[in-house]
Amino acid sequence: MLHVLYLFGVAAFAASGVLAAYRANMDPFGGLVLAFAASISGGTLRDLILNRYPLYWTHDWVLLTLIICVGVATMVYLRFWSLPRKSLLVVDAVGLAVVTVIGARAAIDAGATPLAVIILAVLTGVAGEVIRDVLCGEFPPLLLREDVYAIAALAGATLLLALHHLGIGGTAATAASAGLVFALRMGAVYFGLHLPRPHRPAHHEGADD
Repeated sequence: MLHVLYLFGVAAFAASGVLAAYRANMDPFGGLVLAFAASISGGTLRDLILNRYPLYWTHDWVLLTLIICVGVATMVYLRFWSLPRKSLLVVDAVGLAVVTVIGARAAIDAGATPLAVIILAVLTGVAGEVIRDVLCGEFPPLLLREDVYAIAALAGATLLLALHHLGIGGTAATAASAGLVFALRMGAVYFGLHLPRPHRPAHHEGADD
């Protein structure tokens, strides 16, 4: 079940990579590059930190085939039809939710401390998007432009960790945690939610710079 869920999250990130490439006017090769970058960067960073070798995607032909198929299918779809304006954000939120929870699970299984579990979960969730945005020439990346992004991943990882310590695991805990990430992210997108930001002091005319 967990592996199927992970494949779903990878597929969502692969589609988001192609959508980002499409908006950046990249060619099909660029679309596939971003599909892979968005899909495997977070998990690769997590495994490197946890010293897990070989890297998970180097021996999973199903995963690599899925990324290619989803990438090509998304490009074919975009060739004939247009997508809603917020489609990238929705697909991205799905990937963020699933991959964050998978990252938290992997860190828990590796015996990481609670704080390390949360950090690794957030890194797993957001690394792919950061690399994708940088390759698209978007500065700053989405992570640094949208307040409720890493925060959503942080909340989902914290919930999963809390449920784990309460002895609640399995599908219920995974679904609840991923659902929280998705709900927070999409709520922020559709309702324009932001964290409070410090206001610059008013500049009075005649004041020294």
